[in-house]
Amino acid sequence: MPGLLDYINNANDIKNIKPQDYKRLAREIRSFLIEKVSKTGGHLASNLGVVELTMALHLFLDFPKDKLIWDVGHQTYTHKLLTGRKDQFDTLRQMGGISGFPKRKESPADAFDTGHSSTAISVALGMVKARDLKGEDNKVVAVLGDGALTGGLAFEALNNAGRLKTNMIIVLNDNNMSISRNVGGMANYLAKLRTSTRYTEFKANMENTLVKNLPGGKEFVNVLKRSKDAVKYLMLPNMFFEDMGLTYIGPIDGHNVEAILSALQTASRTKKAVVVHVITKKGKGYMPAENNPSKFHGISPFCIDNGEPVGECNGASYTQVFASSLVRLARQNEKIVAITAAMPYGTGLSAFKKHFPDRFFDVGIAEGHAVTFAAGLAAEGFRPVVAVYSTFLQRAYDQIVHDVCLNRLPVVFAVDRAGIVGRDGETHQGTFDLSYLSHIPNMVVMAPKNKWELDKMLEFALSHDGPVAIRYPKGEAYRGLDEHREPIIFGKSEIIYKEKDIAILAVGSMVETAVSVVELLNRNGKTATLVNARFVSPVDEEMLEELARDHVMFVTMEDNVRIGGYGQQVSDYICRSNKQGIRHLNFSVPECFVEQGGVEELYEKLRLDAKSITDRILDEL
Repeated sequence: MPGLLDYINNANDIKNIKPQDYKRLAREIRSFLIEKVSKTGGHLASNLGVVELTMALHLFLDFPKDKLIWDVGHQTYTHKLLTGRKDQFDTLRQMGGISGFPKRKESPADAFDTGHSSTAISVALGMVKARDLKGEDNKVVAVLGDGALTGGLAFEALNNAGRLKTNMIIVLNDNNMSISRNVGGMANYLAKLRTSTRYTEFKANMENTLVKNLPGGKEFVNVLKRSKDAVKYLMLPNMFFEDMGLTYIGPIDGHNVEAILSALQTASRTKKAVVVHVITKKGKGYMPAENNPSKFHGISPFCIDNGEPVGECNGASYTQVFASSLVRLARQNEKIVAITAAMPYGTGLSAFKKHFPDRFFDVGIAEGHAVTFAAGLAAEGFRPVVAVYSTFLQRAYDQIVHDVCLNRLPVVFAVDRAGIVGRDGETHQGTFDLSYLSHIPNMVVMAPKNKWELDKMLEFALSHDGPVAIRYPKGEAYRGLDEHREPIIFGKSEIIYKEKDIAILAVGSMVETAVSVVELLNRNGKTATLVNARFVSPVDEEMLEELARDHVMFVTMEDNVRIGGYGQQVSDYICRSNKQGIRHLNFSVPECFVEQGGVEELYEKLRLDAKSITDRILDEL
């Protein structure tokens, strides 16, 4: 017997499903997602939580005419299923396959490419204004989680949305009851009453009549309004949205398709921005994900029976090395504090929180605030460590420049997931951090070659009188070159092997690749000096001057874009110092957004693997 999913092969096909079959379809979708994600990895818990919500949205909207904008976008797996991409799910997050995020190139039903938080309302506002300017009548819906409301951009957009005189719907997906408790049918009844055409017209006519015919009518109307608002504050906990000029509907059971659909239809009749608040359960339908939604937020392939990951790395990850080092150092210095932007688990700060709860701060999805908050702590004598993914630190560039570096404050940035991160694709690759950090005055930028060096760099950073960024990759920490342990000295690189003619200068995780390059060159009868750059800002120009005396080729290796990276700084040194006899090969990420795929696959495609680099060097020789 075919399943209901077999009848959904294109956008809008869900409208052919009978209402009595909605629950069965939801079960089929969850089973499908669990099976597929167990093989490919991905964002499981968030997607299991929005199955019914997505179904209701697809019943309400007509694609691609109507516009659905997903905040962050990692919860769009059901949306992809319902828009004709079911047969492509075996390729989810694989090179050349479908993305784990919305992608306009995949389907006209994906209205906007998203990957970072708190952007959906701003995008939706732009689309609403474009719709009205063009004289069209399509619906525009933004979906965001309650966590996204901790981001300042969402509040800026809400402030703007409160002035709308045309319809826009904001669906607030509340998956941990952080905003309000479900107050049941009364909230739904009052929301429908406030947004019904009859009620709105009656209220307007009553106010006009009182103002015109009653002495002091205007003041009387204002008194009535204040009295009404006071009653609403007692009965409804979400007056925040109303006070900003938006209409609020909810809370709605986020796992009841008919209830959500009814709320959306009600919201669409209002000539203003409407917030539809739905309560969902993250990980719903799969007990391991329900019990530990953080673990299943983004997970590698796992065993369905028990939820345990398969193919785990044997050694400690860079994140784990950072976490244990920070705890060790914090025991020695009570001024060390740790800050995360809603990612204690992903950045490894959960361990710090366990040992030092009073010195741990989770500021929510608000990277800009995290950085300036750290600046305030540093200005008062503390040693803040901001642990953040490379791609998300981009969101705080202005605060890094003005609030930390301009004030020369000792804030340490632990920049996780630097370089190529793999299957989350373009929005999550950490290939820009060296460029946007190393040109800022007063900022010291470092990258460790292995697990020992990360520990020692953190120790150095917490003793340095100024801002320091330490960037390290996702995955297992390199354990090689353990015997090379020169002390960390400000601005000094480490020469690992000393030869002549060819000098390979590698940054951070690329040192491991450089070791393989040296071995391949040796097999071809060539020798090379190997330098662990350590510092990207400042560049060790004394070392470059020394190497220039007996080398004719500099080879720089980094997993950052070429423009503004370490290699370009070395090129600048060669030009400034008139080293005309030195040939420079710059191995870096091209100026592009790097697609999704396995990390090794991507390095090979970008020709940043050991064989490709060696072949290029041999060709030049």
